[in-house]
Amino acid sequence: MPNKKVFVSGCYDLLHSGHVEFFRQAAEYGDLYVGIGSDETVLHYKNHKTLYPEQERLFMVKAIRYVKDAFINQGDGVMDFIPTVEALKPDVFVVNADGSTEEKRRFCEEHGIEYVVLQRTPAEGLKARSSTDLKAETSRIPTRLDLAGTWIDQPYVSYLAPGWALTISLEPTFEVRDRCGLSTSTRKMIQKIWPVKLPDMEPEMLAKLVFCFENDPERSDGIISGAQDAIGICVPGLARHYYNNRFWPEKIETCQDPAVLDWLEEHLTMVPLRPRKPGCSVVAGRDITERKVNALADAAEDCWKAILARDLGRFADAYGASFEAQVAMFPGMVDPVIVGEKAPRPENSVQPFIDRWAAEPDVLALKMPGAGGGGYLAMVVEDAGRFCEEHPEGIRLKIRRK
Repeated sequence: MPNKKVFVSGCYDLLHSGHVEFFRQAAEYGDLYVGIGSDETVLHYKNHKTLYPEQERLFMVKAIRYVKDAFINQGDGVMDFIPTVEALKPDVFVVNADGSTEEKRRFCEEHGIEYVVLQRTPAEGLKARSSTDLKAETSRIPTRLDLAGTWIDQPYVSYLAPGWALTISLEPTFEVRDRCGLSTSTRKMIQKIWPVKLPDMEPEMLAKLVFCFENDPERSDGIISGAQDAIGICVPGLARHYYNNRFWPEKIETCQDPAVLDWLEEHLTMVPLRPRKPGCSVVAGRDITERKVNALADAAEDCWKAILARDLGRFADAYGASFEAQVAMFPGMVDPVIVGEKAPRPENSVQPFIDRWAAEPDVLALKMPGAGGGGYLAMVVEDAGRFCEEHPEGIRLKIRRK
């Protein structure tokens, strides 16, 4: 008596041990056939391109010893396997518990196919894997560090005086923690479209697409995220962007000089703090004046010139002056206020952390990335390598080159 035909279906774009174990378990019911989602189906159903094209995914799945044969599904959407099933006429349809739907169950009942639901279990001695977790762990989406001019990208700041914001795009060589000033909200929005890596397209256009996607006009909280987040992530190397009472900058300038970027890596490092606490407002008590905005703009201009000249002392002075100008306008960056309360609590202040690290001999200047309130301290130091050797919590930064 011939073996039963067993069918499973999926994208298998990030093929991992969990898939192989699923195939092994499914093959216990008979000869295993696999339907694979096409590139077009993944693009329209999951709103992102596949990491590996369909013929490469087909090759890899066919090479697995538990698989008798595999096909590219010719249908579309979540039920893209229908033409494959109708041609194959399997006896058993196997799904993982998290992939089981009533629609699939009814389809099998109507076609006289046994419907089997397996619990997701790893092979003995191996870690449980899922494509979702793997994408989160292996994402190559950059993050960004703002160097100077932060807040100038908000029109309620730049209307008093225009100026530059300076950012560097960072490779995610460390854990990018939430609520820590490294634009994780924008990064997560990007991962909804491109989970693993940025597409190969013109960086400024990409940044504008990200900015528009994040700032949906239907957004209920009424907050417009600063454009420096999208630009800092999408534009490689060192960038500065000029804001003048608008959300999008009038111009963007970049530096891709390897000597300059290497120099920045030698003199920049970060240390983690606690994340910004839920309910903390960093804009409460803001005091924005023309004099203070001009101080912010002047510091950013000096910072850019110092970096291009690779003048460490001048860079540290401008970097520190930019942070001082930020805090002068937004004292909540250092002493956040809990929403609903009138004054900051001492236990929420990050000033003790600032004082502790400012006292280190190698630290020439420091600032809090993003809106502050917690997260990280980003510091200008004499020697980043030596600093991180002496301070295990120190983070070496790698600037994205392309």
